[in-house]
Amino acid sequence: MKLGILVNTDRHADDLTGIAKAALAKGHNVVMFFMDDGVRLLTNPEISELAGKPQISISYCDYTVQSTDVSIDGIHENIDCGSQYNNSLMNHDADRVIIL
Repeated sequence: MKLGILVNTDRHADDLTGIAKAALAKGHNVVMFFMDDGVRLLTNPEISELAGKPQISISYCDYTVQSTDVSIDGIHENIDCGSQYNNSLMNHDADRVIIL
């Protein structure tokens, strides 16, 4: 199973990492897309830890980062700069999508 997680707020970091780790423990793949206030979580150490796992794909909306004061310096190298196209692919390919 492939779980998609759309992160558009910065209020649920613990829930996000907990859900992702639980999905991995069950053998599922996880795709995350960060946009709006959610991009503030990209420098969170637990998100970086998840980005290093091969079963997880993480991308973020470049437009959001460019239009806000959020710095992405120091994010994990496996986190991809993307666009709403990445979001649409996640929604198309995922078996289930959660929005946080």
